[in-house]
Amino acid sequence: MNLTELLENLSANNVELWVDGDKLHYRSPEKSLTPELLGEIKQSEPEIIRILSQSSNQAATYPLSHGQKALWFLYQLAPSSTADNATYAAKLVTNLDILALKQAAQALVERHPVLRTTFATIDGEPVQTVHENQQVDFTIEGAFDLDQDDVNNWLSEKSDRPFDLEQGSILRFDLLINHITTDKLATKEHILLITLHQIVGDFWSLEIMIGELCALYKAMSTTGYAYATGVAAQLSPQNYQYQDYINWSEQMLASSDGESLWTYWQQQLSGELPLLNLPTDRPRPQTKTYNGASRFFTVEEELWQLLTELAKREGVSLYMVLLTALQILLRRYTNQEDILIGSPMVNRRRSEFENIVGYFTNPVVLRGDLSGNPTFEELLGRSRSCVLNALEHQDYPFPLLVEQLQPVRNPSFSPLYQVALVCDRSHQMDIDGLILESMISGSKGAAFDLTLTILEEPGSLKGTWNYNTDLFDDSAIARMMGHFVTLLEAIVANPQQRIDQLSLLTQFEERQLLVEWNDTQVDYPQDKCIHQLFEDQVERTPDAVAVVFENQQLTYHELNCRANQLAHYLRSLGVGADVLVGICVERSLEMVVGLLGILKAGGAYVPLDSEYPKERLSFMLEDAQVSILLTQQQLIDRLPEYQAKLICLDEVWSEILQNKQNNPIQVVTSTDLANVIYTSGSTGKPKGVMVEHSGLCNLAQAQIQAFGLSSDSRVLQFASFSFDACISEILMALGSGARLYLGTKDSIMPGMPLIERLKNDAITHVTLPPSALAMLPVEELPTLQAIVVAGEACPLELMRQWSKGRNFFNAYGPTEASVCAAIAKCTPLDEKISIGRPIDNTQIYILDQNLQPVPVGVAGELHIGGAGLARGYLNRPELTQEKFIPNPFGRS
Repeated sequence: MNLTELLENLSANNVELWVDGDKLHYRSPEKSLTPELLGEIKQSEPEIIRILSQSSNQAATYPLSHGQKALWFLYQLAPSSTADNATYAAKLVTNLDILALKQAAQALVERHPVLRTTFATIDGEPVQTVHENQQVDFTIEGAFDLDQDDVNNWLSEKSDRPFDLEQGSILRFDLLINHITTDKLATKEHILLITLHQIVGDFWSLEIMIGELCALYKAMSTTGYAYATGVAAQLSPQNYQYQDYINWSEQMLASSDGESLWTYWQQQLSGELPLLNLPTDRPRPQTKTYNGASRFFTVEEELWQLLTELAKREGVSLYMVLLTALQILLRRYTNQEDILIGSPMVNRRRSEFENIVGYFTNPVVLRGDLSGNPTFEELLGRSRSCVLNALEHQDYPFPLLVEQLQPVRNPSFSPLYQVALVCDRSHQMDIDGLILESMISGSKGAAFDLTLTILEEPGSLKGTWNYNTDLFDDSAIARMMGHFVTLLEAIVANPQQRIDQLSLLTQFEERQLLVEWNDTQVDYPQDKCIHQLFEDQVERTPDAVAVVFENQQLTYHELNCRANQLAHYLRSLGVGADVLVGICVERSLEMVVGLLGILKAGGAYVPLDSEYPKERLSFMLEDAQVSILLTQQQLIDRLPEYQAKLICLDEVWSEILQNKQNNPIQVVTSTDLANVIYTSGSTGKPKGVMVEHSGLCNLAQAQIQAFGLSSDSRVLQFASFSFDACISEILMALGSGARLYLGTKDSIMPGMPLIERLKNDAITHVTLPPSALAMLPVEELPTLQAIVVAGEACPLELMRQWSKGRNFFNAYGPTEASVCAAIAKCTPLDEKISIGRPIDNTQIYILDQNLQPVPVGVAGELHIGGAGLARGYLNRPELTQEKFIPNPFGRS
């Protein structure tokens, strides 16, 4: 026979030839190399060496497809990224013929030119070079008694190695031989991992390769029937190569078909293209990263069947049902209605490309319109239309689409879409004789913020959630997986339900959010008024110092007597339950006496800041309709003209002292008003919030316990008298037997004056806005036991600076919740500052626009309930009805 016939004969018998130096080497299955063939090889050896040497140096260069160009660009940006690695893992037969497997892998590389490709940039243009010969990258590793977690870690480690696209190879076979020893016998477990860069092969290509690998192995393995009977591997003919697809694509794009495709996508993606702002566990890096991890999941068979039946009833594919569910999940997580999801299409509609290994996959952008709160069935109809149109127009290359659309680019986001949905339906492959079962291998790369991959197999549904680890914690993705399954269960239970009403939370989460985290009930003096708490303390420590102002001080007994005298005086002027009394005084002992006197008389005080503009003060007086206004002589000129009875405490004090010193007879209850605090008015006119005694009594007890106050404590009164925080400072001091320290405005100015005040008065507890704390020079302040920040967001570094060696609390609460609704104790080790947990007898819920609880980490609107809730807004019944709503969860 001639040389050509000889080489064809050798190839048909799976005889492998190669040149090493100047010697010819060969390898063949047992019995396939007959003495006659061996003689022919030796006779033609010099000519075979010459031909093989020449062919090994031959290489062909081609342009890249649009998809390959995009992957090459990403590779150059992040050459160490593994986000574009594609993997397949499987358990193999126990009687594995390792030599035959390696030969089959080599034959696979020789059969598909794209698997022998390297990449480069020449004259500014990316090109790919197909090499004539290339040895397969095949490694074998032994191990002993690895459990499933160990195997998963091995798969993750091996798949998480980047490829060198310029040097090759771009395909790896890793074989793990796991020797397992039990009491009865020793066995071997074979795990095969195939990894390739997607620039040369997509997941469809992997399936082609796996099927062909099995066929080649069975033909080459000495343990198989095919080898014993001489049956060659039955492989489809290779009439086309990947380069043919590149040529076809370029011709199509230059035609009217290409123009039609571009017109469709231009219309589909017109207008503003929103970025999907998923709630993240960490701030988004300024430049997009590709670090990732994966979580596996399995949908229970019963749910899978119900989903399949739903799809059949609605005349859609299961993929469309899952896409619609994902859109709803993302809408609930982001509160956005225009949702863009990327989904890779097989892009092999032409029959000549079906069995070619190469990167054909083309992502399409599926734009979901979730406006109008449709039912699931209505939204599913929208999704069906969107998907069918996308399939019809899938041939337009996504990278070219991005280039043509020129969307506003943000380097921290991937263009057009940030979440992908991949649906991989298993195809019928003859894997008997080699593969026992396929395995799911995780990836440490992430091409997008989030990728949901669905593996649809006969009788089951499983898959992975791949996520960017620079954005999300594993616990957040675990919760999201649970929400997705809960959502699917709600969908099959009632597909006519509107999407915003579909259940998202698991039963465990719902109980945790609504019940466990709001289990704050404790006993408190709910039948008492706040001045009675003070009176109880007077009984316990009458001679202890209660309040200090500069060089003046009053004991608890003295303060009580003065307040009682003022109360009797006010009673004589008609002050009683729910009567509003204005008070505008400077920081002084009279401020505390005046406040307690109004409360003891049965009235509710309305604090007025003399430094407010006269227009604001006039509005507050008119709105509150106060009939009596307590003030001081030096402040009269700052007050607007008003018809109320004006009482200058410093002028009439001698008259007040004529009244009794005993506690007045109680004329108010805990449900009567204690004060009306006007909010800042930053969103319009100031609103008067009506706060009752019971809420403030609960606040006093909760804060005394949380902040650790005792009769030895010294509390600085820092907040403006007109702010709600002022009453909390006063109550936590006078309700615990502590000393309350007052200072002039100048003496507590943030900076050195405030530091000196804290040191000189040996203050133990202070409440400050973070902006004031930030102005303090850092000093030891050994007596300062607790700092409470409130009113503003506190920077992390400021907390870490001031929390060393003392208690540090972040307190949050609107005036409508009696000053404080939640407290967080902070430490220097904390990574973030939260508002903490609700205080005693308070409930906090984060709800969506339908008053449904949102998952942990998802933005919603804060709702507060419980003992501290105010009565409402003064003279604003409509606003009160809008903001003070019934608790949908059955509490007060």
